[in-house]
Amino acid sequence: MKLLIVTGMSGSGKSSVMDVMEDIGYYCIDNIPPKLIRQFVELCNKSEMNIDKIAVAVDIRTGEMFAEIYDCLNAMVDDEKIELKVLFIEAEDEVLIKRYKETRRKHPLDEKFNGNMHDALSFERRQLSRMRGNADFFIDSSRLSASELKEQVRETFLENSSDSLVVKVMSFGFKYGVSTEADLVFDVRCLPNPYYIDSLREHTGLENCVQDYVMQMEQSQELFKKLTDLMDFLMPLYISEGKSQLVIAFGCTGGKHRSVTFAERMHDYLEEKGYKVQKYHRDLPKYIK
Repeated sequence: MKLLIVTGMSGSGKSSVMDVMEDIGYYCIDNIPPKLIRQFVELCNKSEMNIDKIAVAVDIRTGEMFAEIYDCLNAMVDDEKIELKVLFIEAEDEVLIKRYKETRRKHPLDEKFNGNMHDALSFERRQLSRMRGNADFFIDSSRLSASELKEQVRETFLENSSDSLVVKVMSFGFKYGVSTEADLVFDVRCLPNPYYIDSLREHTGLENCVQDYVMQMEQSQELFKKLTDLMDFLMPLYISEGKSQLVIAFGCTGGKHRSVTFAERMHDYLEEKGYKVQKYHRDLPKYIK
């Protein structure tokens, strides 16, 4: 029995995730008290409906009962009949506040904090910090549309199997903040910047002219070789550990040239090695009109 616990910040997109999980064949249930999850799984095992994949959404809406989720997970983690995974959906405070204002919905903790959204989100993050740290899959939806979020989830779980590792390679700009979802962050600001080349400034790392400029440098070639050697060493270790998702992030100043180039190259390298790879350029849409 596959059991996916979907959790994360209120307003981050868990409902959209559950829609996808249902579409790809998971039996879904939302906002169930944590202590009932084990009983629900056992009922599904005995059901004549032949249910073998379950997705359960659990978050702060369960109130004080949410703390019971940890005992629940500990009780199931060693059960050989249950393949347990946790997906955590994240988003930045400013984005969450904007979403609530646009939809005119109230945060589940609105009354507890007398309408102070910042205090509510801060409390919620503290309550969820342990779940976030133990998550097998992590998605930051801050800069994703609903359709982009759904596509990431679909790609991850439609193709994913219990013994596979999904790798997400991304680029970002340090000027817009360090990626919060990355397992590995590589700073490529040490390389020559195409921004200072007039003929390349308006182009991006998706284009050959920028990639050729970045990769023609000896230090770029040497850095990429050392990074691929590191990946060759780490990937089997992550797979042996049972890691489900690995997020590799490359950062440059603006997230337009060098980081995109390295993310594209690393994506292609890992894909050629036979890994399941996704790519995502977090800040590139800022430059594409």
